[in-house]
Amino acid sequence: MPPLPLIERAFAPVRAAIAANRIPGAVLGLIDGADRAVLAAGSAQTVPLKRAMTRETWFDLASLTKVLFTTPHILALAEAGHIDLDGPLTQLLPDLRQYDSEAWERRVTFRQCLGHLTPFPAVVPIYTLGRDPDLLRAWVLQNEWRACPSVYSDINFILLGIALERFYGKSIRAMDPGAGFAWSAAPELSAATEDCTWRGRVLSGEVHDDNTSALQGAGHAGLFAAADTLLDRAQGLLDGTAASAGVIAAMRAPLSDTRTHGWQRAHKGWSGGDAAPGATIGHTGFTGTGLWIDFASGRAWVLLTNRIHPTRHFDSGIIALRRAVGDAICEGD
Repeated sequence: MPPLPLIERAFAPVRAAIAANRIPGAVLGLIDGADRAVLAAGSAQTVPLKRAMTRETWFDLASLTKVLFTTPHILALAEAGHIDLDGPLTQLLPDLRQYDSEAWERRVTFRQCLGHLTPFPAVVPIYTLGRDPDLLRAWVLQNEWRACPSVYSDINFILLGIALERFYGKSIRAMDPGAGFAWSAAPELSAATEDCTWRGRVLSGEVHDDNTSALQGAGHAGLFAAADTLLDRAQGLLDGTAASAGVIAAMRAPLSDTRTHGWQRAHKGWSGGDAAPGATIGHTGFTGTGLWIDFASGRAWVLLTNRIHPTRHFDSGIIALRRAVGDAICEGD
């Protein structure tokens, strides 16, 4: 099926979610070989003013930062021989739990962090400890973390981000995020996220993630971009121009039944829909974003929503929506 009819069919559940006031707005983009189609609908902001969603709207990508920035940088360092993925984070963070040489945190490896195979918890409210980013980094490195069964963890990528900062000698926000990406965006061009209770304002163009805000940049969240930029990156990963062959291979290489290095891999019940071929990888972001890439068919799609505007404390139905879009695309041939 050609891209335009296919994307129209995939956009039907998105339009329904907007009409039902489950999400304010959305942008859906699809590439299929050399063809591209993008649709936008709804509102980029509803309070305190209303703005329309467009193809050019910038989004807070949230955890897509993990796979679009942190993962390729860590994999490139390994490919260049600067780190051993199966070696501990102490290769770049020798002061990690420095007061206890036997601490389990000192044995955690780069590969384990990339695959979310560590005992770190999913998330902790680091931002409640203060607004000094250097002090918060020191706390992350010296905290005696409670070991738990492996889960998808922001802590893994906060540590990887600090490791990148050590290697490059600069903060993440001082690093080049790549063409079309940024660490903030013009508020009037961005999809608004939450009416933040502790910052006291509706966020638009500034990072929503609480810990990233307090850390003033982190490896797990913070990137902004519009739909076409994500499609450009997906095309580059499909045709091999966005990274080296070794880095792309690692992004696709399984580390568990559900994950590769950084990315999720297609599995039953995942965000990309059960119809997604086994060669598909993808990732989502808390703000309502997602990107999926099918290497077998040369197809990729991006669904960007502002599902937490004006509050996260609402069932937007984003999980079912993502799966419905993925199934519509992958069953559309």
